[in-house]
Amino acid sequence: MSTFDLTIVATDKVFFQGPAEFIVFPGLDGEHGVLPQHETMVAAVQAGELRYTADGKKQIVVVGDGFVEILGDRVTLICDFAERAEDIDVMRAQRAKERAEERLKARRSEIEYIRSQAALARAMARLKVSSKIRKNL
Repeated sequence: MSTFDLTIVATDKVFFQGPAEFIVFPGLDGEHGVLPQHETMVAAVQAGELRYTADGKKQIVVVGDGFVEILGDRVTLICDFAERAEDIDVMRAQRAKERAEERLKARRSEIEYIRSQAALARAMARLKVSSKIRKNL
């Protein structure tokens, strides 16, 4: 099977770098799939589930907001965070969701409201992906 070079970069680390067969990332208007020889494009990534296959193994990852650049046989995804589904701390994500919801209710300032929305989106993405993984076990 043909491959492309995939690099997934989170703000704190290079999460993955190597050949991949495909990737499906969460875009603003739904999921986008990429195979080798994909058309050149740049797209926004929103917090959610990212799936890719590398060395014949399917990987499920939760990612934060960011963007993806596709250039020939090179795909680079840069995001706020990237975490393997099996590494998600469900209790921590649930507490983060609750804190974000409380801060949204307080509505202290516009910037605080935007930060709380982002925190809620991250927590919800983690909970959704971890829930999906637990159902498939």
